[in-house]
Amino acid sequence: MSTPFKDAVEARDFAAAVDCLAPDVTFNSPVAHTPFQGKELVGQVLLAVSETFEDFEYTDEFQTGNTHALIFRARVGDKQLQGLDLLRTGDDGLIEELTVMVRPASGLMALGQAMAPKVEALKAR
Repeated sequence: MSTPFKDAVEARDFAAAVDCLAPDVTFNSPVAHTPFQGKELVGQVLLAVSETFEDFEYTDEFQTGNTHALIFRARVGDKQLQGLDLLRTGDDGLIEELTVMVRPASGLMALGQAMAPKVEALKAR
């Protein structure tokens, strides 16, 4: 079992990953209170995340109906973390909602610190 999004991320083809997003996609970040909206902005955030994570790999995958759970592990600096990409797709197969969860708290804090300046730069555009 696989999804086009997972295949694109594993291939580090982020243009193809963004192509999997619905135009009005919602991204629920593990470190931001307000969701990111829209394909262009979410694509920019995903690219920033891809430049922040090291040794990223999906380890497990589950699916029920239009909901896909992709379990991953990665590193931010010296902090190891585990996470979950929860994808909800529409009938057209495009991702309408992407929620990311990360553990442990030390990994989440490292991710937040690394991503903060990148997200601020996106907001400034």
